[in-house]
Amino acid sequence: MKLRLDIDPDIVAMMAAEVAAGERAVTAAMREAGTGLKSAWRTQITGAGLGTRLANSIRLASFPKSGESLNAAALVWSNAPVIVGAHDTGPLIRSKNGFWLTIPTAAAGKSTRGGRITPGEWERRTGLRLRFIYRRRGPSLLVADGRLNTKGRAVASKSKTGRGVVTAPIFLLVPQVKLPKRLDLARDAERAVDGVPALIVANWVNERY
Repeated sequence: MKLRLDIDPDIVAMMAAEVAAGERAVTAAMREAGTGLKSAWRTQITGAGLGTRLANSIRLASFPKSGESLNAAALVWSNAPVIVGAHDTGPLIRSKNGFWLTIPTAAAGKSTRGGRITPGEWERRTGLRLRFIYRRRGPSLLVADGRLNTKGRAVASKSKTGRGVVTAPIFLLVPQVKLPKRLDLARDAERAVDGVPALIVANWVNERY
């Protein structure tokens, strides 16, 4: 007697199809989670008033680069990790040389190279000399004698009589400064991680139906 057993549908084919569906679901879920986290971080940064340039430093890479995998992953990071990290943690900043941190006032203006102007650059640009004034209470100062233009910036005076000349605070000097915490990147990262299982299930269901 010869017996033959046929299993319909083919279990091996069904399992292979299910694994393939799982690979597609996991890969799609990780890409969605990564895209959502990148968007959330960029929104946080612009919402904190830190500008679109810093927000655009947030980047995303999905793995694998092509195809699907049950081990798919997404990596979200910043190309400006020091700046973003500082606003995320709110660190205490001290001068590298152990002296003063210089904070420009409105009278100092802005650097021609972008960012904060330094005392050296300010002196070279204006031709004025800064003087140090120590204050026991409150920040010490770097001041200069000149006049204030229509924009409120200190410039050299052309007056021969000294009329209109003022002593303007150009820089505040402090030993350290506490940067306020303006971001909470961990919050969005935790939400993205917590949402991955639901994304996998949703993509798997959509794959089957």
